Amino acid sequence: MANHTSFNAVGIIAEYNPFHSGHAYHIKKAKELSQADYCIVVMSGDFVQRGAPAVFDKYTRTAMALSCGADLVIEIPSLFATSSAEDFAACSIALLDRLSVVQSVCFGSECGDVKKLTSIASVLAEETEEYKEALRTELKKGVSFPQARTQALISCGSLDDEETSILLSPNNILGIEYCKAIHRQNSRLSPLTIQRAGSGYHDPIVSPDQFGSATGIRKLLKEKEDNQNNSDSMFLQIPNSARQIAENSFPLFPDDFSTLLNAALLRLSMENLPFEAYADVSVELAARIKKQLPDFLPFEEKTSSLKTKQYTYTRISRALLHIILGITSEQIALGKEVGYAPYARVLGFKKDSKDLMGQIKMRGSIPLITKTAGAESNLSELAGSMLRRDFYCSHIYQTVLQNKYHINNKNEFTRSVVIL
Repeated sequence: MANHTSFNAVGIIAEYNPFHSGHAYHIKKAKELSQADYCIVVMSGDFVQRGAPAVFDKYTRTAMALSCGADLVIEIPSLFATSSAEDFAACSIALLDRLSVVQSVCFGSECGDVKKLTSIASVLAEETEEYKEALRTELKKGVSFPQARTQALISCGSLDDEETSILLSPNNILGIEYCKAIHRQNSRLSPLTIQRAGSGYHDPIVSPDQFGSATGIRKLLKEKEDNQNNSDSMFLQIPNSARQIAENSFPLFPDDFSTLLNAALLRLSMENLPFEAYADVSVELAARIKKQLPDFLPFEEKTSSLKTKQYTYTRISRALLHIILGITSEQIALGKEVGYAPYARVLGFKKDSKDLMGQIKMRGSIPLITKTAGAESNLSELAGSMLRRDFYCSHIYQTVLQNKYHINNKNEFTRSVVIL
């Protein structure tokens, strides 16, 4: 357990895909609510939890966050940045806790009531035999896991109507997972929440008079790339201090990885390797993928073609991404064995936050990595393999970026951390 003392930092778990004004507001309110001296962000690297590439690379998103109030940005290991909401949350909480300077974690939610979220989280964390049996029964009906979980909790009498509605909103779900991870890990982190303002999580419409959603901004970026929309209105959703960073960046989208996906699937089939060895690929989903193997569809079309009542779009997208990145169920299991977060890799920090870095080096229970050279020397074999996977995933991203835009991009061994 982390040894927290008076040094006060608030943690934020994020993807910033991309960073926008709502995120800047969140950082500001998190510092106010926690009365923290510093804000530490643990952020997905080049691939995100919904099973897709981040629209901007991790260094671009780090620079945007630092320009808008974050003091330190640390990468969530790729094994869990692209995993289920439960594992994503467990890794992020473990990472913040092991820094030993973070006293609270602040997240946005639709309900804005941390007591209600922690109450639901405690029910989910315990997983009684009655609940497990009810969950198995619901899953046998062929529905998705989120639907099965909600129905199982209702049938056990664990949720009232209000709590059921809370469990149906995306930011509430993640918030509950953070609280559940805190409970299970016996972490001293205090959960704090602020009510989400502006557009809904999945809202594709970007309005100039409210915070837009990252979904809406990505949609506008894609429309601009496809010459369906020549407006730069999406950049108005990004704070002034970060806007130029975004305007000078090169976006990537899931379909940019279509060739890699189809090549990976063909190779696995040719070598008779089991698709179901990869994380999130069930035996049933593997059979569907094999059946559609000759259909060389773009990434997003392939995901849609595999969609069934049983599997969410995000689950299938994650499964396909794991095949591209070579992330197996065994690797996920081994990552859990070393406690999800056996190191903290720094992506960027503020110049005036050196005191914060010093405190983490002195108090933290895991190595703080600021340079790739020799980074594995302080890690166990398992932790080292996780770090190499992070490098590999980013090299895949950087290769696609370089190929698409014909730019001379730095790799993980030649690029230094972002310092503002």
